[in-house]
Amino acid sequence: MGLLQLLVLAVLASERRVAGAAEVFANFSEGLIEFSVGKFRIFELNRPFPEEAILHDISNNVTFLIFQIHSQYQNTTVSFSPTLLPNASKTGTDSGLVFILKPEQSTCTWYLEISDTEPVQSMAILLSYSERDPIPGGCNLEFDLDIDPNIYLEYNFFETTIKFAPANLGYARGTDPPSCDAGTDQDSRWRLQYDVYQYFLPENDLTEDMVLTHLQRMVTVPQVKANALKVVTLTANDKTSVSFSSLPGQGVIYNVIVWDPFLNTSAAYVPVHTYACSFEAGEDSCASLGRVSSKVFFTLFALLGFFICFFGHRFWKTELFFIGFIIMGFFFYILITRLTPIKYDVRLILTAVAGSVGGMFLVAAWWRCGILSICMLCVGLVLGFLISSVTFFTPLGNLKIFHDDGVFWVTFSCIAILIPVVFMGCLRILNILTCGVIGSYSVVLAIDSYLSTSLSYVTLNVLKRALNKDFSRAFTNVPFQTNDFIILAVWGMLAVSGITLQIRRERGRPFFPPHPYKLWKQERERRVTNILDPSYHIPPLRERLYGRLTQIKELFQKEQPAGERTPLLL
Repeated sequence: MGLLQLLVLAVLASERRVAGAAEVFANFSEGLIEFSVGKFRIFELNRPFPEEAILHDISNNVTFLIFQIHSQYQNTTVSFSPTLLPNASKTGTDSGLVFILKPEQSTCTWYLEISDTEPVQSMAILLSYSERDPIPGGCNLEFDLDIDPNIYLEYNFFETTIKFAPANLGYARGTDPPSCDAGTDQDSRWRLQYDVYQYFLPENDLTEDMVLTHLQRMVTVPQVKANALKVVTLTANDKTSVSFSSLPGQGVIYNVIVWDPFLNTSAAYVPVHTYACSFEAGEDSCASLGRVSSKVFFTLFALLGFFICFFGHRFWKTELFFIGFIIMGFFFYILITRLTPIKYDVRLILTAVAGSVGGMFLVAAWWRCGILSICMLCVGLVLGFLISSVTFFTPLGNLKIFHDDGVFWVTFSCIAILIPVVFMGCLRILNILTCGVIGSYSVVLAIDSYLSTSLSYVTLNVLKRALNKDFSRAFTNVPFQTNDFIILAVWGMLAVSGITLQIRRERGRPFFPPHPYKLWKQERERRVTNILDPSYHIPPLRERLYGRLTQIKELFQKEQPAGERTPLLL
């Protein structure tokens, strides 16, 4: 009997669950979505009609609400009324509104709409705050909404910039809001502070479910503090704008927490996300960021670098070509990018040509002049450039003092010059270290052209700063995840292996090869003065070439028939 009762209860419970699901579906079909405070809702929005959203049973201690809705890349619109007005609606991939509640108000309604023809998968949540909490965007003077809790994001190849409206102090229902410009004392909104947070999505994952799931970790104040990285703290006197280095193809979520130090209360703005690329663009879209020209260029560069990593010191002239290619190519790319508007593929081809010319020039300079100190200065500067780039790739590069271009470039140059100066007494060690480290890093750059990695930004950040004057204000944080640790291990393994192999192989050998031009000159004089040398009897070059051409002509002549061809005498 007891088993029968349990079966009956299970059937009744399943019927209730089905009925509840049908009720939710009916609400969607009727254009009505019910929300609860602090609970996420994932649903689809359709174009034909706006969806009405509603919240019931609002607590009396709640003074304002923040509603926010997110989608991956398609725009959604949230509005106070069915008719869209500029100062009463917000459109974007991350949109939100602030509802200031009236006395005795217990119900709140708003409207959701899209402009795309296809349904948009969206995630939304409603958060409540009390009268002690600061109001995000409460002192907005720049954007359309009267109270704007949204973060506005702009990006280009170099930097991503976020902007937001200043907050205001909280106040009770039915009272007037504190004045935004009444004064700058501790009783005004000027005591508020703003903490800017950054959160990285998993690398190489552009799926919709991934971004909607991770956005849920960047909504409330405790979640943001627990999961994200605090980049900077702004005061009310600072400009409410922060710049970051753009990471095309890498999902990043930004949020701002406004904190009232007097009451020790906080509130979060509406988080915003970006991939620094477009999902809808045909060329350079998020799905096809790697250019064919970049893959070809860096693959060939990595093949040469891999050879230099293990055999650079033995093949001295090949290494000099590699070093000259890097120096000339780097400065030439900066020059043509800043002075000309030509396309990236053409710039890359011209850079390869200019780099080859620079490599051959350095080899020719060594062959003719044979000045070892100048060649090793170039080698040491390339290693110093990479070490200086690694130094500023660390959190040290985000210090406020290095946002000044003068301080940055002077410090960067001093670190780069310090490396050849330190190793001037042991040039062979400097050369082998450069071969191992620089050669192995070229392999990292080739991997980045196929599989995105943060290690490429070691040098790319320096290149961006040289190309764009506004990049100096950007924070250069990058994600460091599983792929990056694996590639870092590969880089270190290649560098250590190449350095160890070359040090062991070069034991007992001369430090550097002799001057090539002197050897050639001595050999020529020996051939002229020593008649017993077989090379003395070698014909001149002109005669040898003429003889070779004669042999080639004979290959194309018909063979003469054998036998007597003169007529017989009678």
